[in-house]
Amino acid sequence: MELTSKQRAQLRGMANSLDTILIIGKEGIGENLVKQANDALESRELIKCRVLENSMLTAREAAQELGKLSRSEVVQVIGTKFVLYRESHNKEKKDKIVLVKDKKKATKA
Repeated sequence: MELTSKQRAQLRGMANSLDTILIIGKEGIGENLVKQANDALESRELIKCRVLENSMLTAREAAQELGKLSRSEVVQVIGTKFVLYRESHNKEKKDKIVLVKDKKKATKA
């Protein structure tokens, strides 16, 4: 699912108040980190991550790799932090993020 610019802006605004929950260090992105990211995305849908200075990856590289491995969208990368989004598959989740609809796509459908 590709995010539109309006959806990206909406998620960026929501991410401002989030705390960083995943930290990527010198070990880089391993199996355990991907599992943690998947668990966090399933429960929260929107997570903020940080890359430490001693990591071999830049924030953009880490965001793209972790996004690919966790099947999530990279919302934003600023400095050493980045934000990922993935819609929850849990149907009973009460506080799901409702993305704004793109008017151009809605009129074409």
